[in-house]
Amino acid sequence: MALTGTFNKILDGKRRLAIPKRLKEELVNKEFTQIYIAPGTESSLLLFSEKGFEQQAQRLNEYSKNGPEAAQYLRLYYSRAEKVEVDSQGRICIPERLADLASLEAKEEVVLIGVQDHAEIWSSTRWSTYLNNHGPHFDEMAAQAFGQMPW
Repeated sequence: MALTGTFNKILDGKRRLAIPKRLKEELVNKEFTQIYIAPGTESSLLLFSEKGFEQQAQRLNEYSKNGPEAAQYLRLYYSRAEKVEVDSQGRICIPERLADLASLEAKEEVVLIGVQDHAEIWSSTRWSTYLNNHGPHFDEMAAQAFGQMPW
């Protein structure tokens, strides 16, 4: 099922983040109680289930032969990605280096968004800026990315 929705949450003093039930149901199950956190673009973080992270690795592998830039990207991506445990209260602890990368501050609001096969974590400020810059151009982006929409 596609991950969707926008959720405003507070990162607690220990950089723990409660995963909303709807997202958690798609990312975690009784067999796999861990989530992968990886660096995203525009200073966001990506959240993948174990299966989703493996699928992402397969997609990225297709680009691994695209020259030195691809190798550099993969090196940075995988060296920063980390598997974290989902605790009994449905929270994850965001490692400090990843929180710094995404400008996430303890005791401040963050935004989780569902993006088809993964979720993203954004600082509230950066997400607001992104929406203000890109939201008004939604129709144009759709036309450029997909051409004629099927609906």
